[in-house]
Amino acid sequence: MAHNLGGPTWNVKLGRRDARTASRTAANNDIPQPTFSLSRLISTFQKQGLSTTDMVALSGAHTIGQARCTSFRSRIYNESNIDASFAQTRRANCPRASNSGDNNLAPLDLQTPTCFDSNYYKNLINQKGLLHSDQQLFSGGSTNALVQTYGSNPSKFNTDFVSAMINMGDIKPLTGSNGEIRKNCRMIN
Repeated sequence: MAHNLGGPTWNVKLGRRDARTASRTAANNDIPQPTFSLSRLISTFQKQGLSTTDMVALSGAHTIGQARCTSFRSRIYNESNIDASFAQTRRANCPRASNSGDNNLAPLDLQTPTCFDSNYYKNLINQKGLLHSDQQLFSGGSTNALVQTYGSNPSKFNTDFVSAMINMGDIKPLTGSNGEIRKNCRMIN
């Protein structure tokens, strides 16, 4: 069964030069972890040339998708800035003991997990962020106001999300004769 996720659309730039090889380790080194603090999230995105606004907007992609128990176990058992009933619900599917239910999944967006909308931000305001890194965006820091804006203004979220996706597509492009422009983005030429 197909889901219509909805959400904004944008024109993807064509002609980006991609590497002919890939490194999972190198890629994972640049991906923010679910345990990151707000300051570490901001600096991780800044290293890629992305602003704090880009970071908060891109985090809104968590309006769809799921996370493994291993990514949120510590939050639901050890953190205090979490809605008690939400934590209790998540604990039912993610036992405290590690190696027990590690691969069990929970939706990143409690309200509408298969619809691209701004409910992710409403969840954060209500202390129902699944990942530690999600809730960091609304934890008394510099990004609180932006989370509130996106929660109440879906069109602003969509506009900023599109801008951030385009900015993300512009990270470290290869130039000159490095890499190749792919005929099929899933494989080397």
